[in-house]
Amino acid sequence: MTHQTPVVTRFAPSPTGFLHLGHAYAALFAFDQARKAAGRFILRIEDIDQGRCRQEFEDAIQEDLAWLGLSWETPVRRQSDHMADYAAALEHLQAQELVYPCFCTRKDIQEEIAAAHGAPHLPSTGPDGPLYPGTCKALSRAERERRIADGDAFALRLDVEASLEEARFRDAQLIWHDINKGEVRARPEIFGDVVLARKDTPTSYHLSVTVDDHLQGITLVTRGQDLFEATHIHRLLQALLGYDTPTYHHHGLLMGADGKRLAKRDVSQTLRALRECGATPEQVRKMASPAPSA
Repeated sequence: MTHQTPVVTRFAPSPTGFLHLGHAYAALFAFDQARKAAGRFILRIEDIDQGRCRQEFEDAIQEDLAWLGLSWETPVRRQSDHMADYAAALEHLQAQELVYPCFCTRKDIQEEIAAAHGAPHLPSTGPDGPLYPGTCKALSRAERERRIADGDAFALRLDVEASLEEARFRDAQLIWHDINKGEVRARPEIFGDVVLARKDTPTSYHLSVTVDDHLQGITLVTRGQDLFEATHIHRLLQALLGYDTPTYHHHGLLMGADGKRLAKRDVSQTLRALRECGATPEQVRKMASPAPSA
């Protein structure tokens, strides 16, 4: 008799504002996927950006979701409480010499890109914007150590080229299964050498979400189509860190009257505002239910 892996989904908002209808759709989508499979639904608070996150918004997230009728496992994982997990993953990558310090400021990067403008072998932009041109990758170990010892500010970047070589050496198949698109081959090079950590934020979205999904046993990642490209990087990190790969379902996004996706600045569409106007949970669930096919 074969045993099917239980479905475990998650909703992982950042407490930087009140939830809006788009968040409600994403949460309900994940919750319903778990419920239909008699699986588990997890709430995670992604609060690594301590400069923007607020306790009042974290409290409101749980209050609004409970009001909608959702329930989740406790305790809730808060990323800011688990920096040691991300540090351990980062150290693992550093031990493989797949991470390097980058001392470039944003201005330095812009100037380097401008200087290289027109070079056909240098792609200019990726899903996150301008690609890092790799300036600091060429620094010697001695130069890196000297600048760190001098107290120069730096970020830690993933050497994607070396990481892909490592993945090939391990014969890792950099593919993932997407519910809508089927088998997808990862192309992490479209992001260039992404930042995995900074001095003021010792982890990044890409690193922390990959580690969290692994540690929490997430088997089905449901999230908006706007995050589809991020999975290219996450799949590479999974291979390098020895993690299993969940199934992915990148769903459609709810749009506002202007045809743009809802954002936290759309105050009239926040669950808090709708509640104050007398909307019921049933009405809000209905408002959040029609999403584009994806």
